[in-house]
Amino acid sequence: MSLSLRFAAGSHKGMIREGNEDSGYAGPRLLAVADGMGGAAAGEVASSEVLSTIVELDEDLPGADLRDTLRLAVDRANDRLRVMIEDDPGLEGMGTTLTALLWTGNGLGLVHVGDSRAYLLRDGMLEQITQDHTWVQRLVDEGRITEEEAGHHPQRSLLMRALDGRGQVEPDLAVREARAGDRYLVCSDGLSGVVSRETMQDTLLALVDPRDAVQELIQLALRGGGPDNITCIVADIVDVDQTPSDIPMVVGAVADDFAGDTATLPTTPASRARELTAGEYENEALVPDAAAPNRRRPKPAWRRTLPFWGPAVVLLAALGGAYWWTQTQYYVAKDGDHVAIYRGIDTEIFGISLSSPYKQYTAVTMPLIGAEYRDSLAERYDASSLSDARKYAEKLERQAGVCRQVIDWNRDHPPTVSPEVPQNPAPTQAPVTGLPGGDNVSTSPTTGVQAAPMRTPTPTASGRPGSDGVSRSTARPTAEPGRTAGSGQRPGANQSPSQGAPNAPAPTTTPPPPASTAPTPQIDLGPDQELISKCDEQPIGPR
Repeated sequence: MSLSLRFAAGSHKGMIREGNEDSGYAGPRLLAVADGMGGAAAGEVASSEVLSTIVELDEDLPGADLRDTLRLAVDRANDRLRVMIEDDPGLEGMGTTLTALLWTGNGLGLVHVGDSRAYLLRDGMLEQITQDHTWVQRLVDEGRITEEEAGHHPQRSLLMRALDGRGQVEPDLAVREARAGDRYLVCSDGLSGVVSRETMQDTLLALVDPRDAVQELIQLALRGGGPDNITCIVADIVDVDQTPSDIPMVVGAVADDFAGDTATLPTTPASRARELTAGEYENEALVPDAAAPNRRRPKPAWRRTLPFWGPAVVLLAALGGAYWWTQTQYYVAKDGDHVAIYRGIDTEIFGISLSSPYKQYTAVTMPLIGAEYRDSLAERYDASSLSDARKYAEKLERQAGVCRQVIDWNRDHPPTVSPEVPQNPAPTQAPVTGLPGGDNVSTSPTTGVQAAPMRTPTPTASGRPGSDGVSRSTARPTAEPGRTAGSGQRPGANQSPSQGAPNAPAPTTTPPPPASTAPTPQIDLGPDQELISKCDEQPIGPR
């Protein structure tokens, strides 16, 4: 089956911009959209010059390698911009995106630089087949922001790649298989940034004619506010018997360049296309501005000062983007005597700190988290995300709670110690009276031995006087209590208490009370039990 293209193109300056810096070209073999940038720095010049250069590809290229062909065309276009800037320094700062499809009959070659887009509608599903070369898209690819956040990001228009005449350009190149029934959409961000992919998909499915689809898509962007220039191309892959398109269409800024006397312009497919169409499609698709100029607007004089203030603007934009990135970073560190999550990076520029406390954890004080975690916060804990920072701070919060319970346990269970008792207390001996000359003996409180009281013998009537004139008894006195009969000895004189009192109880000693046993401290913390070991203070309890 022999396949071909049926296409339509349209462009509008939008509701806010004063002029149209977009350029579009649709031909039998080439579909291309360029979105100029630079405002007064001639964004419309860059887009129209790039398309005027690569439009030479809209010729029969049998056997050509699509990737090499497109790469060489991009290099030529970028060199063209370099020469123009060297000739006119007032053009410094201009640039453009480029998204183009080159048809060979059995496939499509794709080249892409910037944030214009190409979509493929196949089997009822619309798929974006290019990737934006923007700062915001890089953040999305790295998972720092979502697709929804990217649509409202203040830096969403900051390009990472563009054709600007400076250095080499690395375009994205690909070759795609051609299938009958496929529909391609190539557009600037004036459409894709305003109209959702779902709405574009519904429109492309509902409208069969590419002209109707283009007109409806542009009207949708205008109803969405039209904040930027809007350019789009819709192309269907059809059989050659289904009336393919054969007349090229040029729209946007490049169409203004070809207005007027085309005899002075190079004879290129673009110039021939402009002569053939003569604005026919633009008049059909959209009502053009009555005040729109037919020729390129003169350059404002102040634009020539761009080399002086342009780099400052670029630097400020870069600094703004860098600062915004720092505010997506988080770390955990101490803030005084407690822990906090910080937003930003831990550094200063010109005395200005790039971080600030995001959330305070006043209950998590440094003495409560243990030496191990204090060491980790000696510098900071760099988190991979806000969620990671919260998880780490919550871990410290659990650790602080465990250590606080240990401190409360020790306060409520102070250690107790039993008084010490001597193992062998010395017996206490009561004083003994009446010795050695008398018989008065006191009782020992420790041995229980009682000494007999001293007695005075009484003489009998038959006693005879002694030498001292005192009558004495000749009878043997009866043994007195406390003495041993016939011994004449007194306990305590030459005998031990045990010998002098055989029937007395043996001395006794009081054993010391048993030492108290300290109960093992028990703090049941469930799954957090193992965190006790990380606390500086350990459970003590009574002992």
